[in-house]
Amino acid sequence: MSISDLQTEFVGRRGHLFWLSLKTSVLTLLTLGFYRFWMKTRIRRFYWSAIRPGGHPLEYVGEPIEKLLGFLIAVVILAFYVGVVNLLLMFASFSLFQQNTFAYVISFLGVLPILFYARYRARRYILARTRWRGMRFGLNKGAWGYAWRAMLHWMLTIGTFGIMYPRQAFFLEKYLTDRTTYGSAQLHQGGRWQMLYPYMWWVIITTTVSGLIIWGVATDTLVPQDLWLLVVLIPAALASFIRFKVQAFRLMANQKTAGGISLHSNPKTGKIIRYYLLGYTLIGVFFLAYFFALGFTAVFAFPDCLQDGQFSPSTCSNAYDLPTWVMTAISVVIYFLTFILWSVLKHVLVTLPVMRHYAETLEIHGALNLRHVTQSTHDEFTEAEGFSDALDLGAAI
Repeated sequence: MSISDLQTEFVGRRGHLFWLSLKTSVLTLLTLGFYRFWMKTRIRRFYWSAIRPGGHPLEYVGEPIEKLLGFLIAVVILAFYVGVVNLLLMFASFSLFQQNTFAYVISFLGVLPILFYARYRARRYILARTRWRGMRFGLNKGAWGYAWRAMLHWMLTIGTFGIMYPRQAFFLEKYLTDRTTYGSAQLHQGGRWQMLYPYMWWVIITTTVSGLIIWGVATDTLVPQDLWLLVVLIPAALASFIRFKVQAFRLMANQKTAGGISLHSNPKTGKIIRYYLLGYTLIGVFFLAYFFALGFTAVFAFPDCLQDGQFSPSTCSNAYDLPTWVMTAISVVIYFLTFILWSVLKHVLVTLPVMRHYAETLEIHGALNLRHVTQSTHDEFTEAEGFSDALDLGAAI
């Protein structure tokens, strides 16, 4: 590595993330979801500050109040769409076809562009609130252009049974990259979409064979005993898709340039699969123990709460003189606690090690050209991630 190359470090620690995620999740529950905008901001700042290209941490300067206001704006707009547009579609469907199937289909198709629009807007906000070495990132306007391109690419991918997915992945990433800025530097996505194909064939083969086996059993062409092959094929298909995503990231990252600055990424598929496998296995083991503990408590500590194998708050209240609402409240707490634990463990055991690996295998070449980069104008973008939050897309951490 030459003196003009910068290695990326990752300094985030599991312990800090665990307590941060747990504390903010509990506060979100106690405030009936209101604190989620503060939770997302604090966790994102943790991840951003942990990623340090050349020893300089990324900074996330987004504010929770921006997310809250953007969410409220999006909810009002979506409520109009659901309440007015869907009502008109339902009226037209019954008037023309005497049934509501047409309205449901058109309504679903009408939501799809909004989903892609929301993803682009979320990425624009995140980049606009990200800094490195004091310089702002940014994403130019183009949400509707991204939406209709994504629609067409998905139609092509579905129409070719997934064969054209590499083309979709490349051109949508190129659309985003070519509109991304770092200060005064404009990013460019090089390469060709065909370079992704060598990593797609195993995905196509394993999913196609799996589909043929299921179809064969359903049509009595194959015997049900042949389904055991899916025990091998489905994990192979998942591993192949992860391999494609990892290598697609590597290939496209290595073709990104900006004014003499380039990236070099070298993530290892085996490590990513190991992180996913180990992380979700540990989560699964934890929840087996968690549900066993709950069941043990119900059976031995509160035997009268179980009637015919099902939880019955009424019998609990009769046996222990506890009001029904207390037992119901306990059930609600256990329900939401399950989701909190899932989110916390996923951050600690899956997201953090995967992000660390991607960061530590990333280098910036031609870093001497950073001295030519000047500051860009501030992107106000007051709507924040409103549509993405309202639609619960999970566009980013």
